[in-house]
Amino acid sequence: MALYCGIDLHSNNSYVAVIDETFKKVAEGRLPNDLAAVAGMLAPYQGELEGVVVESTWNWYWLVDGLKEAGYEVHLGNTWANQQYDGLKYADDRHDARWLARLLAMGILAEGHIYPKEERPLRDLLRRRSFLVKKRTSLLLAIGGAIACHTGGRVKTDDLRKLSTQDVEALVQDSRVALAISSQLEPVKAMDVQIRRLEKAVLAEARLRDEFRPLLTVWGIGNVLALTIMYEVGPISRFAKVGNFASYCRCVKSERWSNMKRKGRGNAKNGNPYLSWSFTEASHFAVRHHPVAQRYFQRKRAKTNGIVANRALAHKLARASYYVMRDQVDFDPARVFG
Repeated sequence: MALYCGIDLHSNNSYVAVIDETFKKVAEGRLPNDLAAVAGMLAPYQGELEGVVVESTWNWYWLVDGLKEAGYEVHLGNTWANQQYDGLKYADDRHDARWLARLLAMGILAEGHIYPKEERPLRDLLRRRSFLVKKRTSLLLAIGGAIACHTGGRVKTDDLRKLSTQDVEALVQDSRVALAISSQLEPVKAMDVQIRRLEKAVLAEARLRDEFRPLLTVWGIGNVLALTIMYEVGPISRFAKVGNFASYCRCVKSERWSNMKRKGRGNAKNGNPYLSWSFTEASHFAVRHHPVAQRYFQRKRAKTNGIVANRALAHKLARASYYVMRDQVDFDPARVFG
């Protein structure tokens, strides 16, 4: 008899449920997050298990990798796509684990991509780099905002990064305000060092695969961004259509319409935040270095605001990148901007 397993994974424990093809319970229980404990519970049923579903949470690496190495057919359940009926009166970990197993048994499980274990360390280095870049940007914006608030003048971002404590004291007369602003300069410099350190480590080891080399022709995408996109996308064949890819990059609106009226919003955070950030960064560089992209941005900003205009350009670049990767062609501005 075929058996199916669902695992509701938490930060410090997992609820494991094994059911048969008629959805009857075979075994279940709450276990500590210990691979030996989970594998030991499943061992008596390994020959009959058709698959094991692990809920896609932030801490799934150890469990999925361990079970795969032990010979199990492991599936990563897409948390947002596998939504239970909202009208349920009661649900707990036991119900959730059984429900994941039922979805697998019925062949309707929405699965997440299990990224190859050997490539994850480089991807995680690039993710940490993007985290530091965002933090550095937020500090620079805070410094610039504080200076504008107290002096009425604006300082370019490139100039902000060159400021010293003495420069801030000369700009702002109040020593307490100057201290509040200058206290953020050292963290920015420290992040500069760590970002360069991460980039050096990645570039020394990572190489763009042939199918991703055309990304370098896309406006705003350089070596590091191309590598970030490559390690986040995986095989481009995962995305059947350009719309699927743009949605995964969080570059489309999350809205629900009926009878030409907006009835609500979907989950705007469903997708890959690192790809969203990558194409946003690419759009900033494209505006800075390519007049056609700049004119498109200015037209959009005249109708809305800078943030929305930047996201509109990021959407265009994401869609163009999909075709560049899928069809192995160079970026063609005429097809993107007309």
